[in-house]
Amino acid sequence: MYHIGMRWGNWQLHRHLIFRGIRGLHRSSSPTGRPFKVLFFGRDEFSCLVLEQFHAAEDVWDEIQIVTQPDMKTGRHGSKISVSPLKILGQQLDLPVHSIPPDKPGFRSWKPPQPFGTGESSTQSLPSAAHLLITASFGRILPTSLLYQFLPSRRLNVHPSLLPAYRGAAPIQHALIEGRKETGVCVIQMTEFKKGIDSGDIWGSKRLPIPDNIAFPELRDRLALEGGKLLVSVLRDMMAGKANSIPQPFDPAAPRAPLIKAEDTVINFKTMSAEDIVRCYRGISHQKPIMAYLKTNRTLQLHSPTSLAEWPSRLRGYLPEPGTATFHPPSKNLLIRCASDTLLSVPQVKQQDRSLISAKEWWNGVRPGMRLNGGEEGPVQLLTAEQLHDLTP
Repeated sequence: MYHIGMRWGNWQLHRHLIFRGIRGLHRSSSPTGRPFKVLFFGRDEFSCLVLEQFHAAEDVWDEIQIVTQPDMKTGRHGSKISVSPLKILGQQLDLPVHSIPPDKPGFRSWKPPQPFGTGESSTQSLPSAAHLLITASFGRILPTSLLYQFLPSRRLNVHPSLLPAYRGAAPIQHALIEGRKETGVCVIQMTEFKKGIDSGDIWGSKRLPIPDNIAFPELRDRLALEGGKLLVSVLRDMMAGKANSIPQPFDPAAPRAPLIKAEDTVINFKTMSAEDIVRCYRGISHQKPIMAYLKTNRTLQLHSPTSLAEWPSRLRGYLPEPGTATFHPPSKNLLIRCASDTLLSVPQVKQQDRSLISAKEWWNGVRPGMRLNGGEEGPVQLLTAEQLHDLTP
C-alpha cells in the first residue's frame, strides 16, 4: 500500500528514496484502540466521496462533525446561492455542519466546536489522541493555531497526487493537462504553512493509471474513492498502533499544481498542439471554458474539441498559420490549425455575450472583421490577448 512519490521513470532516484524512506520511517503515536472523534474539513465533490467512504467505515469513528465553506451569493447581482456540496451531504447524513467565516482574518480566529480545541498552542498540554482532523479539498489554508488543537499525527489530508509531485491546489487538473499516464492519492500529515504546502509525512499512498481520454470529473471521482479507502486503512492501522509515516522525498524537479487562473484558459495555437488543447479541455473545462480571442476583441469558447489524426484534402493550404480556422461541411465542425502542424476539430462554440451554438450556426454569422484578411471569404483568425494587442495599430 505504501509508496513514496517520485519522478516518473527515474530508477536511481527511486532507489534513493526507498532507502531514505526506510531510514526516516516514523511510527504513529500509541494506539488508541478505539474509534476517533473527527473534525472533517471539505467543500466539493471530491471531499463528499471521501466522506462517504469514511462514514461507511463505522469502526474507525465515534463522532464526525463537518466544517465547510459558507453559502455564497453567485450569479448576476447575487441572485443565486451556492451551497457547499459537503454541507448538503453532511445534512443528509445527519452530521453536525459548521461554516467557517467567509474572510481570511475571521477564519484565523475561528474556534473549532467542542469537544475539539483542548490546547491553544504547541506549548500547552497535548490534545487527545482520539481527536482527529481530516481535510479533503477544503480550499483554504488552516491556521497554525487550529492545527495545534490536534496531535501532529492526527492532522491528515487526502491529496490527489503522488507527492511530492503536484503539490498545490489543482493536482488533478495539471496531471491531465501535462498528459501524465499515472497519478495517485496520498494521505499526508498536515504541517504549518511556513513548512510548505502539501509537504508533510506520507502515511499511505495508492497509484492509479490515468486512462486515455478521461476528463477531470471522472478522474476526480476515482481518486476520491481510492482516497477514502486509503484513509480508512490508515486509520485502522493507527487504531492498532501499526501505522507508519515516511518523510516526503526532496525533489526540486517535481511538477507543481498551482491554482487554475483565467489566463490558463486562453489557447495559444502557435505554441499548443491540438492534443495539448484537448488535454487542457479535459483538465479544466469543468471549471472554466477554454477560449481564444477573435480579431473583433470578443472571446470564443471552444467546446468538446478533438484532435484529428489526418488533415482533410486541400485544407492545409487554406489554413496558412496556427490559429486560422474554417468550417468543414463534411464533419460540421470548426477546424483550427494548431502548433506542430496539427488540427483541432470543434463541434460547438460560444461567442462572448451569446449562447452556445453549433459550429455551423456560428460560422454562418462570421463577419469580415473576424477573418484573417478581411472580406467575405477566407479563414477566421483566433488569437491570444497579447497577439490581439500586437495586431492593434
